[in-house]
Amino acid sequence: MTLPRMYGDFAPWWPLLSPPEDYVEEAEHFRSVLMGSGVAPLRTLLELGCGGGNNASHLKAWFEMTLVDVSPGMLVVSHALNPECTHVEGDMRTVRLGRHFDGVFVHDAIGYMTTEEDLLRALRSAFVHCRPGGVAVIAPDFLTETFAPDTDHGGHDGDLRSLRFMEWCWDPDPTDTTCIVDYIYALREGNGPVQVETDRHLEGLFPLATWMRLMGEVGFQPEHRTYRHSQVERELDFFVARRPEHGGDRGP
Repeated sequence: MTLPRMYGDFAPWWPLLSPPEDYVEEAEHFRSVLMGSGVAPLRTLLELGCGGGNNASHLKAWFEMTLVDVSPGMLVVSHALNPECTHVEGDMRTVRLGRHFDGVFVHDAIGYMTTEEDLLRALRSAFVHCRPGGVAVIAPDFLTETFAPDTDHGGHDGDLRSLRFMEWCWDPDPTDTTCIVDYIYALREGNGPVQVETDRHLEGLFPLATWMRLMGEVGFQPEHRTYRHSQVERELDFFVARRPEHGGDRGP
């Protein structure tokens, strides 16, 4: 599996691109959703696609967390931030930990599922790790119905290095199931020269009906919701997917 450079050779720069403090608001939102789901007890939480561990850095105060990511470099970053959490290298499409969790959380890493088959496999992983009567919260960046081209920029200074970025999200073919997110990074070590790099991310884009159908196919009882983030103009989509108390594992 070829990873975008953000999750490969640039993984050590991640805290300067997207620091943990930027996640306070959304982590609190998803904590509230999980705690308000009616699942009791809800102590153990699996995060599939944890990245650099920014969400976990806030959620770990409430849950006993196991963090899975396909990128070894990002797991190094997350482990430094969340040493008390269990970290596992694995692909969300295929990982099998051999245990159940009260809850499963999948944030924007689900966006790297670019085909229905891959999305189904990732949702299947969420289902088989969710205990009967448990809940999964899944939060893609976009649905087909809510996608709009966009640009963003930012970055931070560290003690020994600095990063600035521009992000450009666009969809060259509205008839397929993908969109493109291009990044330009300006990187500087100490007071040295600025190094400019590019990084292309291919991400999945699926309509609401597809999400609901695939979650139902693997055995979840899904609910679509939206919420408002103070830094985002549009409403953001997410799903609360419950695993029934009874009934065996279903799906491929």
